[in-house]
Amino acid sequence: MTPPCNQDTRGSELVAEYGLEISGESILITGVSPESLGENFAKQVTIAKPAVFIIAGHPISKLHDVVNVLGTAHPDIKIKPLVLNLLSFTDVRKPAENVISLTDVPHIDILINNAGIMAFPYKQTEDGFESQFQTNHLNHFLLTNLAMEKVLSSKAPRAIIVSSGVHRVDHIRWADHNSNEGKNSQRWPTYGQSKTAHTLMTVAFADKLGSRASFPSLCVRVCLCPGVSHTNLSAHGIHDQASFCVDLTQKDNSYFTKWLWGMAAMTSRTWIKVLRRIFMRARSAAGLVMSMCEELF
Repeated sequence: MTPPCNQDTRGSELVAEYGLEISGESILITGVSPESLGENFAKQVTIAKPAVFIIAGHPISKLHDVVNVLGTAHPDIKIKPLVLNLLSFTDVRKPAENVISLTDVPHIDILINNAGIMAFPYKQTEDGFESQFQTNHLNHFLLTNLAMEKVLSSKAPRAIIVSSGVHRVDHIRWADHNSNEGKNSQRWPTYGQSKTAHTLMTVAFADKLGSRASFPSLCVRVCLCPGVSHTNLSAHGIHDQASFCVDLTQKDNSYFTKWLWGMAAMTSRTWIKVLRRIFMRARSAAGLVMSMCEELF
């Protein structure tokens, strides 16, 4: 029986049902490190035997920890590490060039923009942008554009952009994305801005690039808000979890929502909606935005 797609579905159920859909395909995912969503996804999907898995992350020590585990468990899959520092435009362009030049990877069937940092204190990158905005959005926008020709050369290209429900607490401050050089910066609205940008990026890519795919109806671009899960994403706030959560609750209250406390922790089930969309190659999902397994728009 075909498994449902909800908070109780296990990734292993979808791999068993739909694994043949990605067997032999090439996948690139960002944001892979121990105890991350990226690691969880990689461990589940490798069971389905993709031909190539490009694992992108930073720093190299954490990246290799995951690559070694996957390589040992699945020696028949080409596991390719890609050092990707999303705090620097230069450190994204170089890895992207490396991916494009891979002669043994003629196309990328599935591109997953998963990496991110959350609710960090204000800091500018070497390029002059607030660190969350550049890490979460600008450099994923750059990477996706640089790799897009390789993605669109696939017969069934899929691009997945992992956003966050926290997009609800702020829009994009077009005229002041650096929050007056940090003077007006607040950790959750700043994070929310980057995730709002992710959502708009998803819709724009679907609109502008879908017709260029070999099979446009299969060019899936899904923006996902995975829900609350226990990962290393909030590790920097581990010593002040109460303040970390209270800050977000206050922002929600200002919008008259009770979002955070209505969510269920999904742990390894967080990737269910990603797996299902990838395996089923959903023909109607271009530009789709999902939250907690539910389609929003």
